[in-house]
Amino acid sequence: MTGENTGDNPRRVLLKLSGEAFGGGKVGIDTTVVRRIAEEIVPAVKQGVQVAIVVGGGNFFRGAELQQAGIDRSRGDYMGMLGTVMNCLALQDFLEQEGQATRVQTAITMGQVATDTVSIQRSLEIHCDEVLMGKNGVDGVYTADPRKDENAKRFATLSYNRALVDNLAVMDAAALSMARDNKQRIRVFGLEGAGNVTQALLGEEIGTMVSTAESTLAE
Repeated sequence: MTGENTGDNPRRVLLKLSGEAFGGGKVGIDTTVVRRIAEEIVPAVKQGVQVAIVVGGGNFFRGAELQQAGIDRSRGDYMGMLGTVMNCLALQDFLEQEGQATRVQTAITMGQVATDTVSIQRSLEIHCDEVLMGKNGVDGVYTADPRKDENAKRFATLSYNRALVDNLAVMDAAALSMARDNKQRIRVFGLEGAGNVTQALLGEEIGTMVSTAESTLAE
């Protein structure tokens, strides 16, 4: 999606949205959540931000869980990919209701279906400034799980290496290593807060920035 800015260097980002967020923590699509996300994307696009979106399908199917139930892993992954398409179509509809033209693309014939890795690959292919990881239930990357440890602290900035060594919940290791090797910055932020999507798209400092910079805790 391309906004109205015709400058030489418009901001270009890839927004990764979890399938769990689309379901509001449940199976299926929570249309209230998807509509809100669409309504927060459009203002940033109108200000000139170029946005590519990768959507997960965890609100419908997760390949690993289906495998545990006895379903062939590759078939389960394809089922998950079909879930991502359903989420994309839902988001497309709400975006277009807001007057924003969109195009849905899917790599359904791909063998690689880990959306974190695909997100980094796509962001590099289309020369994005950042990858924005919209999370459900957490507003950034913490020293520990904030839902279990009241002493957990949020990182304002986080280095790729610390994220990998400490196995912090950013994305899968292969995707994070790819981001580090290509110096692709990643901003992790919470989807629940009103206006958070717009802020992240516009480049405001919310959540946690993962990059080559030293790790620092939020004040």
